[in-house]
Amino acid sequence: MTSKHIVVIGAGYAGLSAAAGIGRGADRVTLIAPEQRFRHRVRQHEIAAGRRVARPDIAHVLRGRKVTHLATRVTELDLAARKVVTEDGGRLAYDTLVYALGSRTAWGSVPGAAEHAYSAERAEELRRRIADAPTPGTVAVVGGGPTGIELATELAEAYPAWQVRLVAAGPVGGWLSERGRAHVLAVLGRLGARVDELRRVTAVTPDGLETDGGAIPADVVVWAASMEPHPLAAAAGLAVAENGQALVDDHLRSLSHPEVYVIGDAAAVDVPGVGRLRMACATAMPQGQYLAKLLTGRTSKPFSYRYVTQCMSLGRGEALVQLIHGDDSLRPRVLTGATGRLVKAGIVKGLPLSLR
Repeated sequence: MTSKHIVVIGAGYAGLSAAAGIGRGADRVTLIAPEQRFRHRVRQHEIAAGRRVARPDIAHVLRGRKVTHLATRVTELDLAARKVVTEDGGRLAYDTLVYALGSRTAWGSVPGAAEHAYSAERAEELRRRIADAPTPGTVAVVGGGPTGIELATELAEAYPAWQVRLVAAGPVGGWLSERGRAHVLAVLGRLGARVDELRRVTAVTPDGLETDGGAIPADVVVWAASMEPHPLAAAAGLAVAENGQALVDDHLRSLSHPEVYVIGDAAAVDVPGVGRLRMACATAMPQGQYLAKLLTGRTSKPFSYRYVTQCMSLGRGEALVQLIHGDDSLRPRVLTGATGRLVKAGIVKGLPLSLR
């Protein structure tokens, strides 16, 4: 049987686990991603706080697989010709494309946000900005979701001389159980962080934030309000949902282009009994692992998924593990303190092994 050429674009949790798994089979696999080392997106808050975070070599993860890694960036998809166009002018033909470009910080059309705010993707730049400042000041973190909470608690703990303010349009941790949200607010309070809830940011300036409740002065602004899928899927002509995620069937195949599979944050995945999966490492990696089995003939079943927990770091000494039902609805129980921290750390430290 003639082998096919499978091209995987993106080396995040979904893309890298898919490439590593597909590389065990008979087909030729090319992974296209500019980075040489895997970036732990769920640990960017630690980097911003000056913690050392190991980044495994992608070559090491792919060792022993039939995978060629091209360290370049995809700029265009020619879906009609079944070719991927890269920033160096290359045009790579494929039989099957695995689209796994994930998501990025969404600036929400807020004036000045992209120009004056840092994001989790720029965690190392943020660390240098705070560490190299001649005098301490105020850091305003925008966003009351998991990314904003993790950044605010980590920065408050690592840089106690700085005033950290967590600014959110709604309640901070509002999706959590009553006990979970109470714990988050208590930890923020213990760390000296100020919480500004129900304050919608209308602009970011060199002097801080403009909100519908007045100005909030800040020397540094960090934007963690929301995420959006990479725009290449829509630009290339894949069928997408209103938010830009590619529409897929129950085998993660594009509804408009059956030779294309879409996984991770880039995909609008609907699971019976669960609904539309949220963007998360916890949902992305299982999709990559499933697709590897599908494309190597180890399964033909539809993709299935059930939630178990949602975890957040709250600095180095604290964490929150919110227990949830399989359909993502809340259980009242939470794990905190040392127990929560150990569970969260175990999950995070196990991720590089899971990629293989």
